[in-house]
Amino acid sequence: MSNYGNGGGQGPQDPYGAPSGGQQGGAGQGAQPSLGGQYGAQPDSAGQASQYGQASQYGQYGQAPYGGQPYGGVAFGDQLPPDTYASWGQRVGAYLIDLLVVLPGLIVYSIGASAQNVLVLVIGFLLVVGLQGWNRWYKAGTTGQSIGKGVMHVRLVSADSGRPIGPLMAFVRDLCHFVDGVICYIGYLFPLWDRKRQTLADKIVGTVVPHGDK
Repeated sequence: MSNYGNGGGQGPQDPYGAPSGGQQGGAGQGAQPSLGGQYGAQPDSAGQASQYGQASQYGQYGQAPYGGQPYGGVAFGDQLPPDTYASWGQRVGAYLIDLLVVLPGLIVYSIGASAQNVLVLVIGFLLVVGLQGWNRWYKAGTTGQSIGKGVMHVRLVSADSGRPIGPLMAFVRDLCHFVDGVICYIGYLFPLWDRKRQTLADKIVGTVVPHGDK
């Protein structure tokens, strides 16, 4: 009897055990899944976007924390509205308080000048430089606030990053105040109409004085 006689119309058996012919596509025994179906179809570009989130990481987190450059590349000073900056009166008040800090040195210097005492004169000069250097260069440069700025609740920071500018740049900024005074002190009046309320020294060094403590 032929091997094909049994099985009621079954097709020939595949030598490896898999049925051939019509049985392979018959009911209850569908076609073998493809590799794509077995492991899952690969997502298209839209699927990949939904997998990793609709927004990019930079869009998700938005702007950088205070003190850093935002991801969009916008400078710190350009993000703040004009009323965020210290008023002209606050800046004058901070300057006068800082002047009181060096007052002891100025008094000693004046005594030495009046008495024509070179030693007292030198001591007074060193006191002025020392107090000025500690308060307006070191303290303001590292923390953003001199004593006067701390009392007035304003701070000196970089217009680009929003961070303290360091003692060296704080010293350079004080030197640049010469430009504010040499044009009949008009540079000191710039905060009255300037959008960022900067003096000319601020513009040269790239600093702003917004409200806020440390």
